[in-house]
Amino acid sequence: MKPAYRLLAELEAAFDEVIERIEALAAHYREHCGAAWALHNATPSADWLRAALLDFWYQDGQDGRATRTYVGLVAADEHLLDHVASVNAAKADFAAILARIRHEAAALIPELKAVLPFRHPALHTHLRGQGLARLHLKQCWRALPLADAPLSRVRLAWYSSGRSIKKLSVRDAEKKLLALDHEAPHVRIQLRRLAGIPDSEPLAQVQKQAPLMRANLFFREPLVDGRLRRAMNVALPLFIPSPDGRLPDHNTPPPFPNDKRTRAKRSDERLEDEVFLPSLRVYRYKRP
Repeated sequence: MKPAYRLLAELEAAFDEVIERIEALAAHYREHCGAAWALHNATPSADWLRAALLDFWYQDGQDGRATRTYVGLVAADEHLLDHVASVNAAKADFAAILARIRHEAAALIPELKAVLPFRHPALHTHLRGQGLARLHLKQCWRALPLADAPLSRVRLAWYSSGRSIKKLSVRDAEKKLLALDHEAPHVRIQLRRLAGIPDSEPLAQVQKQAPLMRANLFFREPLVDGRLRRAMNVALPLFIPSPDGRLPDHNTPPPFPNDKRTRAKRSDERLEDEVFLPSLRVYRYKRP
């Protein structure tokens, strides 16, 4: 067997392990279900939880960079918490093997997306019934969110102003522009604009991030490090330690994020307001 296919075999085994551990989690919750709340489901059940945790598929028209979210809260007893830890360990193994494949045998990625879904009979049936066929790898390995300790309350809110900023040199920006259709008038304009600034000037490439749900957790007792609260992003149901099976006090956020910016712009914003190279979403830094 070629090394690349040994990696594929390891990934297949890791995928099976993720599925089996999620099935075990769902089976335990079905028999010992605590309270649950979900943003888009009035009566979240064991079936809802299983479907949310096993949603690994692209839907028609879905952006390959986007993932579907299942915002919810689940009161978890000690055994359910063990299942959550077991699922997350399996997901971490899957992600580690996938990273090796991307590094050592990236050409296998299309094949594994086609092969993995049909290894598990239940998922195979689901695929045939739903008309889904492509595996969404990130939805496979993203971890289940877990509170560190019992909570007194949870406050959920949409965060819609996130962005990633990557520094670029003038030379890097020029290479990216030249990789486009450099004969196009709008690209030539940007190349001339770039030629008019010093080669040493740093630039910033900005990517707006998709809206996400942020959970602010308030612990009943201080953690070992003294913290009383923690903020975390929750794309999947948040499992909360709860010996009595009840959820902590929580709010009900709007079902969808507000399209309009609601946060004030930072007074220490370092980038200019106007984009410098529109085709690349590149901005200049403000000069003193």
